[in-house]
Amino acid sequence: MPSSYLSPPLPPRPRPLRRLHLAVVGAGPAGLAAARELRREGHGVVVFERGTSVGGTWVYSPAAEPDPLGLDPSRPLVYTSLYASLRTNLPRESMGFLDYPFSSAAAAAADPRRFPGHQEVLRYLERFARQFDLCELVRFGTEVVRVERDEGGGWEVRSRRVGNGDGGDEREFYDGVVVCNGHYTEPRIAEIPGIDAWPGRQLHSHNYRVPEPFVDQVVVIIGSSASAVDISRDIARFAKEVHIASRSAATGTPMKQPGYDTMWLHSMIKSTHKDGTVVFEDGSSVKVDVIMHSIRYKYHFPFLEMNGIVTVDDNRVGPLYKHVFPPELAPFLSFIGIPWKVIPFPMLELQSKWVAGILSGRIELPTKEEMLADVNAFYLEMEVAGWPKRYTHNFANIQFEYDDWLANQCGCPPVEEWRKQMYAATGKNRVSRPENYRDVWDDDDLVAQANEDFQKIL
Repeated sequence: MPSSYLSPPLPPRPRPLRRLHLAVVGAGPAGLAAARELRREGHGVVVFERGTSVGGTWVYSPAAEPDPLGLDPSRPLVYTSLYASLRTNLPRESMGFLDYPFSSAAAAAADPRRFPGHQEVLRYLERFARQFDLCELVRFGTEVVRVERDEGGGWEVRSRRVGNGDGGDEREFYDGVVVCNGHYTEPRIAEIPGIDAWPGRQLHSHNYRVPEPFVDQVVVIIGSSASAVDISRDIARFAKEVHIASRSAATGTPMKQPGYDTMWLHSMIKSTHKDGTVVFEDGSSVKVDVIMHSIRYKYHFPFLEMNGIVTVDDNRVGPLYKHVFPPELAPFLSFIGIPWKVIPFPMLELQSKWVAGILSGRIELPTKEEMLADVNAFYLEMEVAGWPKRYTHNFANIQFEYDDWLANQCGCPPVEEWRKQMYAATGKNRVSRPENYRDVWDDDDLVAQANEDFQKIL
């Protein structure tokens, strides 16, 4: 992943501070982090949340959408992609906000495991919201339906109460808008030759909840993400066979997965046929009942009216300076949480501190022309490196460089070294022993350092 676009930080420059009236879209982790930092900076904040509680994608629902592939734009939406058995794929110590520890020692944990289930993450976010009195800023059950600039340079936000039908939209005006609506709602679907004639059932993992419906079925799961790996093992307990199709798999004979007699890893699907057969690029074939797409999601901002200033092209949201500010509209429109392949909560916190400081005038942005030049240089570097456009916001190799740059901009310490080492160790363990990396580890020294740092905070 190209990284040279992360130019040396601009030092904060003392300027007269301003207090703005700001709208935040979403009360998930990004929205909570943004609300806290914006209020800390002295801004007035209103958070719009269509759900009835904080937590965003961490609020589990057993319900799935009626359109299993998520292709119908008018479908009733379910805003979570959690499956019932989901556990974090990062240790809790590394996951938490920088100044609010997520450790079993920091609070009475109902699930004290280092890699807890999704319920424990939600409890952590709820504690965070209570600790900093964030719920008082949130309008629950309120959906943002349109955001656009008004003639005076401010921002018009139209919202409506969920379930209010044609009860009318409420129009309000803000100095700026911070978009924190996440990117785990609009599924991406793999293109598969012959799929229109294939007779089996398809769904996206966004609509997967429990494995029992797959009893005695032959299932193909497309993808190699952490969720695809988890779901394949979840389903293997009930399905007749599970076949994983992955772009990253080596070509050649399908590989039986260690510890499973009925699960195989293949290269990608080559074609599907009307007799139910799925043919893989490795030359193997199998008759299949279900194909599950477990690839990434689309960035989706249906409420934003940008007139082409900000676009989503092959999952590139742009142009965005440092993946946050559209240069044409900065600093009064920003996006928190766009990058992926990251430890999310620390990054959300640092992005939010940066946005809040810039909006108050305490931190200065480059000029519009300088920001656009920075974005274009990054795009060129990606193109030269052969990095596909859809990976624009993939931070697999640069997340800590990015986090530390943000921290420097904000006048904060860099991300702790133990957190970086813990992330690296977990990644290696996940590859070498995927079945037990959550329950067996050898980084007690890093855990001790984390707990020592937590005690200083507490």
